[in-house]
Amino acid sequence: MSRDWASVLGTDADVDDVLEHFDTEWFRGRKYRHLGDARHGIERGTALVGDTVVRGYPSMPRALVLEPAVEEAFDGPVAVEEKLNGYNVRVARVDGDVLAFTRSGFICPYTTRKIERLVDADAFFDEYPEHMLCGELVGPENPYTNHDYAEVDEVGFYVFGVRHRESGDPMGVERRRDACETYGLDSVAHFGTFAPSAAAAEARERIHDLDERGREGVVLKSTDGRQALKYTTSAIHRADLEHAFELPFEYGRDFVFTRVMREAFQAVEFEESDERVRERAQRLGEAILRPAVETIRAVEAGESVGETHTIRGTPESIEDVLSYFREQGLELQVERDEGGDGERVVTFTKVARSTRDKTTYYLDGGTIDE
Repeated sequence: MSRDWASVLGTDADVDDVLEHFDTEWFRGRKYRHLGDARHGIERGTALVGDTVVRGYPSMPRALVLEPAVEEAFDGPVAVEEKLNGYNVRVARVDGDVLAFTRSGFICPYTTRKIERLVDADAFFDEYPEHMLCGELVGPENPYTNHDYAEVDEVGFYVFGVRHRESGDPMGVERRRDACETYGLDSVAHFGTFAPSAAAAEARERIHDLDERGREGVVLKSTDGRQALKYTTSAIHRADLEHAFELPFEYGRDFVFTRVMREAFQAVEFEESDERVRERAQRLGEAILRPAVETIRAVEAGESVGETHTIRGTPESIEDVLSYFREQGLELQVERDEGGDGERVVTFTKVARSTRDKTTYYLDGGTIDE
């Protein structure tokens, strides 16, 4: 008998109304469903594989000003950890198979094969069969994000949370760190646990160091893992804006506005002098204008524009992920495709059609109604 999904998922909504919002996919001959957007109180990315629920990872609030946000969010010890710039992956074992779920709940064949190669998770799942590993897949060879880490040659998986796969209840920070150490799982950097009054100052110091190294930021968590805040560096704000203005007609105004405001609040919180604010503004302006100019010149020269990725894996896993992107309506341009010894390496560009077409239109004399 099929499960009472409304009860299992913790919603009062009609079960048919709930399930109609789940997309159906297949992975290795297995049918599953996943929720692309949060609905009825159910987290985005929640997946149903047979009778097994794999909960989506909850959204995390962002602090614009650290000290008051920390005081508001926490009333006990706060763990400060590094936030990495990759893509969110949940790893669960379902009917004996270790599967990797992206943020939207899609079982990614490429990521699953990478996890199979990178992570020896069997011992962990033998001990915690009802749990899932929540982590970040980072490195230069991945199909979703573009950010390098000196310590990662191809891709790496770093655990930042362990949760019960059905209820979503988190494992406490210390227990999670102990479990990762016991079972040889890489974890995000842990900077220590502090009283709320000291956590903001510690996070701010870490932000200065991470910013100088071009890294993303920090996450502050209650020790039971139930409350969390994220806070990011100026370097990542600029990187986001640079990426957005490389593809200026792909990202909305909200994307740009939020990152500019993060910079503004950070400058005030860090009590920067007028000279430092001017330097920050100049760096921000370069991050916005320079890539946009380069993109316009590239389109004018007839070159392709878009997000370029390199991925490495078995021929089957590479073809699976390329097919998935094409099924999503993306136009792919393969720049390099090499193989040997059962491995395939492909560099491809997700062509930014809106940026290409609109830029061409304006270069040809098109106008904007303002």
